[in-house]
Order: sequence, then C-alpha cells, then structure tokens
Amino acid sequence: MTPTTFQYSAEVRDALDRGAPVVALESTIIAHGLPRPRNLAVAGELEELVRAHGAVPATIAVLDGTVRIGLDAGGLDRVANQEGLRKFGFRDLAPALATGASGATTVSGTAFLAARAGIRVFATGGLGGVHRDWISTQDESADLGLLARTRITVVCAGVKSILDVPATLQRLETLGVGVIGFGTEEFPGFYLSSSGNPVDWTLHEPAQVAAAMRAQDALGGPESALVVANPVPREEQLDPLLHDRVLADGLAAADRERVIGQAVTPFLLAYLTEHTKGASLEANLAAVRGNVRLAARIAAAWAKA
Repeated sequence: MTPTTFQYSAEVRDALDRGAPVVALESTIIAHGLPRPRNLAVAGELEELVRAHGAVPATIAVLDGTVRIGLDAGGLDRVANQEGLRKFGFRDLAPALATGASGATTVSGTAFLAARAGIRVFATGGLGGVHRDWISTQDESADLGLLARTRITVVCAGVKSILDVPATLQRLETLGVGVIGFGTEEFPGFYLSSSGNPVDWTLHEPAQVAAAMRAQDALGGPESALVVANPVPREEQLDPLLHDRVLADGLAAADRERVIGQAVTPFLLAYLTEHTKGASLEANLAAVRGNVRLAARIAAAWAKA
C-alpha cells in the first residue's frame, strides 16, 4: 500500500493495475540537467521513446508536497520551467512532503519512490558514486546506499565519469548491488562507451535481465538493486581525448576556485558542457535515450513473467 501523498497519472495507474510494463524516469534531468526550452522537448521525447518500445513512462517528481508518479503536460511544463525548483534526493522527501514543497527527484529519490509505487524498472543517465579524492573529502553519492536497500532495476550508462569509477564499483560490490553489463564486458563511462573497468557479468537480451530479476526475488536476502550498465554507442560517445583533456582542466579549475562538496559535480558537468562546446551534453542525451529504450524492453520482458 502506498501513502495518500502519492498521486498517479491515469496512464500509469491503469498500467500498474493491468500489470503492464512501466518505466520510471527521473525529473532532475528536466529541471536541472538541460537548458530551456530544450529540457521540456527532451522530457516529452523520452516519454515517447518508452511508449514506442512497449512500456508506459512514469516521470516522477514532488509537486506541492505530493509525490507525482507520472506527470501530465502541465506537470512536465512546471518541472521544466518553474524558477527555483529544488532537487530532492531520498533524504529530502519527508520534509518536502511535510512542508508542501516542490522539487525534481534525483536518482536516489526517484529509485525509492518508484519502488514504493510498485515500479520495478528505472531509466536514468549516469549514477552518482564515490568522488575523487574521497580519502580527504569522504564524499559519496547517496545513490549507492539507497540502491543497496531498494529492490529496483536501474538502467544507466555507468556512473558519471567525473567520479572515481573503480572506487565506485568497489563500493557497489561491498554494498551487494549487482552490476550487469548489457552487451559489454567493460563498465560504461557515461559520456564514453567504456570506463576501462571490467564487469563480472554480461547479458545480451532483455529477457535475460528479466530472468536475473526473477532470480533475485527468488533468492530473497537484502532488498538491493540491480544495475544494468548500458554503454552509449561508440559513434555517439564524446571523443575520449577531448573528454580526458577537458576533465583534467575542469578538475584543476575546481581546485583553483575552491569548489568543494556538493558543488563539485554541477561545476564539472557545466565545465564539460562549455568546454566541449556542447558535445558532452549530446553524448549524455544519446546515453539517456539508449537507456530509456532498453529499460522499456526490460520492463516488457519483466511484465511477461
């Protein structure tokens, strides 16, 4: 049973009642990840991609203290265009609901709310993870801990390449979060097809992922997530040499400007967008589109179980 603070769109409610495939989508990419007015156009595009591949989209946000599982046109427009809309991770949800606040949901917020709403598959761009220089900053995304205790399948393009990818993979292993490479033996690098780090398991068909999800349930144990790492196509990735050069420059700039804590990630992402002349943003969108398509196919296979 879900709390009364959950409001479902008619399309999502009908799909869940029928046992039809549903894919959760985060709203932070709309509110904070893309420039206006392109953000609203992309929001609609991603929802249509889900439908085109056999599932129902459920874009998730919190509006006026109510969890919205699936947004109508007005809700999408509000998330895309409302000034000062906040960003809500899992830890922000309780005070947001209690105070009637509005915000877009991050990976941790979306994954929790999707699972609470009965949605098993979630598509996003890249996960958060362990930050560089963790030894001195102790900075780790809330995504990891939330995925360790939430039964959901997350289709992503790896973790953001500005992070410490090997340390993040080690942390996921420690937390017991399963990681599967979809059609790849190397963990994706978000903007790049490969981070250079191997994965332990590779699957090639959505039905195989659905079978792994069923086996996960049958085994019992901790209610952890399953991460499906889906690489951006090589022809659509950011040029690796450009990526490495601009990221190194961005890290140096962040150090010079004393950017620390939660401000580091948005600073570096914005730096990459500016200094690759938008190429990093296009690679990000290519990855998200691929993840959305794959998530819909996995949700369809899961619904057949």
